[in-house]
Amino acid sequence: MTKDQKTQIEAAAFRGLIEHLQHRTDVQNIDLMNLAGFCRNCLAKWYAAEAKKQGLEIDYSGAQEEVYGISIDEWKSNHQTPASDEQKALFESTKPMHAVISGHK
Repeated sequence: MTKDQKTQIEAAAFRGLIEHLQHRTDVQNIDLMNLAGFCRNCLAKWYAAEAKKQGLEIDYSGAQEEVYGISIDEWKSNHQTPASDEQKALFESTKPMHAVISGHK
């Protein structure tokens, strides 16, 4: 496998993940964070950080729109539900395992 082929495969896998998450609007970000330590916002932060490294002007909100497929305000209005006390507590207890984005947790 060449480096270019590997990059194309990785990009296709990322697009598949994004498409799946856009389809699964029932899955809340807090549930993703509690289970896997990353969520749609993490993906958007990684996306924006990589764009910046490559000298591109894609801010966080623009990256969120790429990941969510719609504006974050529209997403929140249409799909986000309030987190339960249990979800919030689990979020706090799993913080050490949350994704590191650009050197920050």
